[in-house]
Amino acid sequence: MDLEKNKTNVLQEISKVAQEAGRSPEDINIIAVTKYVDLNTTKEMIALGIKHIGENRVDKFLTKYETLANEPIVWHFIGSLQRRKVKEIINKIDYFHALDSLNLAKEIQKRAEHPIKCFLQVNISGEESKHGFSLAEIDHVLSALTDCDKIIIVGLMTMAPIDASDEELTHIFKTANELRLTLKNRKLKNMPLTDLSMGMSRDYKIAIQNGSTYVRIGTAFFS
Repeated sequence: MDLEKNKTNVLQEISKVAQEAGRSPEDINIIAVTKYVDLNTTKEMIALGIKHIGENRVDKFLTKYETLANEPIVWHFIGSLQRRKVKEIINKIDYFHALDSLNLAKEIQKRAEHPIKCFLQVNISGEESKHGFSLAEIDHVLSALTDCDKIIIVGLMTMAPIDASDEELTHIFKTANELRLTLKNRKLKNMPLTDLSMGMSRDYKIAIQNGSTYVRIGTAFFS
């Protein structure tokens, strides 16, 4: 594994795709998903200039958070979060990417000591195995979140089926961006909806073409 080479390749590809889509590469935030790599590899990634780090397990996040306390990291929790675990991490992270239930929102509201930047997880594909709100639930969810002053909905997050074709990926990511724009135009309280968290190593190019501002890269960095 050549981390520096992999990082250079990913950044060059993202820059190319962004420019071809008429976007600035600076608008794309690259999250290194370090859930499968050890502490030293994570440190190497940070030393190479990647400051956005994503974890999806509470125990692994806490270990890295404590050990890397002096590093200039923007922490992203990108996995499903059990309500009983909220109190352990919610005041340590910078972004939470998987707000997928109102009960979870209530727990965050209860435990957060300051406003938390959250992405509303939306199940665009309709896969039963995927977490997230259906499109039909969105209006109700946003209404229910209105009084949650500790939750800032900075954007939407969605994931595509692992076997989705390019056409399906385009449809899913385009739909997410259109929904984000529609909701943003409502100018709802505590819901700027400026961002989109979508795209992983296998599909980040199509995600960027369709407005993603946060891509989650694991395999392309660490293999």
